[in-house]
Amino acid sequence: MNQQLADLLYPEARPLADILARYPKRDLPEGAMVTRLGPSPTGFIHLGNLYGALLDEKLASQSGGVAFLRIEDTDEKRRVEGAEDMLIRVLHHFGVDFNEGVRLDGESGDYGPYRQSQRRDIYDSVAKHLVTLGYAYPSFATEEELAAIREAQKQEKAQIYGYFGKWATDRDLSLAEIKARIEQGRPWVLRLKSRQLPQETIEAPDAIRGSVRIQPNLLDIVLLKSEGLPTYHFAHVVDDYLMGTTHVVRGEEWLATYPVHLEIFEMLDWQPPIFCHTSHLMKMDGTVRRKLSKRLDPELSLSYYQEVGYHPQAIREYLYGLLQSDFEEWRTANPMASLDDFPFDFAQMGHSGALFDLNKLDDVSKDVLARIDGQELTQFVLDYAKAYAPDTYTVLQQYEDRLLPILTLGRDQAKPRKDFINARQILEFISFYFDETFQMEDELPEAIDQAEARAILKDYLATYDHGDSQEDWFAKVRQIAGERGYALRGGDYKKNPDQYKGTVADVSGVIRLALTGRRNSPDIHAIQQIIGEANVRRRLSAM
Repeated sequence: MNQQLADLLYPEARPLADILARYPKRDLPEGAMVTRLGPSPTGFIHLGNLYGALLDEKLASQSGGVAFLRIEDTDEKRRVEGAEDMLIRVLHHFGVDFNEGVRLDGESGDYGPYRQSQRRDIYDSVAKHLVTLGYAYPSFATEEELAAIREAQKQEKAQIYGYFGKWATDRDLSLAEIKARIEQGRPWVLRLKSRQLPQETIEAPDAIRGSVRIQPNLLDIVLLKSEGLPTYHFAHVVDDYLMGTTHVVRGEEWLATYPVHLEIFEMLDWQPPIFCHTSHLMKMDGTVRRKLSKRLDPELSLSYYQEVGYHPQAIREYLYGLLQSDFEEWRTANPMASLDDFPFDFAQMGHSGALFDLNKLDDVSKDVLARIDGQELTQFVLDYAKAYAPDTYTVLQQYEDRLLPILTLGRDQAKPRKDFINARQILEFISFYFDETFQMEDELPEAIDQAEARAILKDYLATYDHGDSQEDWFAKVRQIAGERGYALRGGDYKKNPDQYKGTVADVSGVIRLALTGRRNSPDIHAIQQIIGEANVRRRLSAM
């Protein structure tokens, strides 16, 4: 009966042996890992996609293996036009490129097609094989019938809800009954005929957690939907086996259906890959720790980091720190090393939710931007401005020769400056260098009025020499401060505040404000050298 049913349901499907022959075992070194990212083309590319992709990429690269991109596009209702290209471009922006799979110009690799919507003949063959084995059957239950089953389960306070046990009435349909319903044109789905093993829990392997305790599957889940497209549960089992996937990186939300996937592998007598269930990305919401939410947290979307202008390397390094507990220690010991040199180890991955913190990301970003090549930083800022701040980009083009010294100011100090966080903040930070974006943002020091400020600037202009060294320049500032009644040492002012107008810092603060519009900025002498003598004199005279 099983063979007759299989031929009835899938008369055109080829023997499974033919499919298996199309996908030989990969020729890779011993221990090489084959990983995959399998996103849906929904148009929303989130931090979790990158989080998993970085791990996929790292496992494959450090073991001499392969990481491939598979598009899981069997849900037509959620598909967004152009989402595939956007996904590939965004991942590339953050430094993730796959060895094979879907690309902007088509596909690359011998284990395709890499879009699930193009693999229907493969799923049909595997489905037919399961029917032949007696592990799958057609179900004609309508939405109304399924709703009634769920209501009955609520009334009986069933241990789980779903199509199984006494509620799975289509399990026992005869071949004649099935044939009659198909001839009537009634739609059907193909369901797994669960073995309904006893409820004792079992230990299942997990590369990150060592093992997880799960209960055997009881549900007759849907394998193929009424239009013939597979569910995730079925498609990923088939594809991961045929494509030679050795390690499946996915979120811990899939632990609930792990028993289903293991059962399908076992029914097909296929060796399952090693599952790696990563912990959720969490955040603190007041005193509550919760999952990052698409609705509540804009930082979940990768587009957020592009729009704000975080350098891709900063995002990668921060996520590496979330993925592995000893990454920060390694980076401290190897400040200039490539991420390719970082030795990833499952044993160092956390089991509980990884706490995502934008303030911590900013700290990592400061370190990264202080470390990368000045020319690269300059190009990064220009590219960002061109894409997200076109008016500012027009200004920067006029002063492009200034950008490198502006962005590398203070880098050669014993303790390099770490003022920069992201491109948006950098554009705001450096805006005072350019006449078109210069603004007087701060007020004078509290102890100095406008008349005193003008007098200080008049004295400063009278002695100003653009060719002065840093030491000569500061000596003149000290001389002006002393002559005008300001303490040259902070300690003197603290001891006798009534004897002085303020300190030399107040005097330099007036000069700083006139030149930058701010009371805090990088070194004044260096700023003067960058903006040029004419601009220095004009700004000092204009205040």
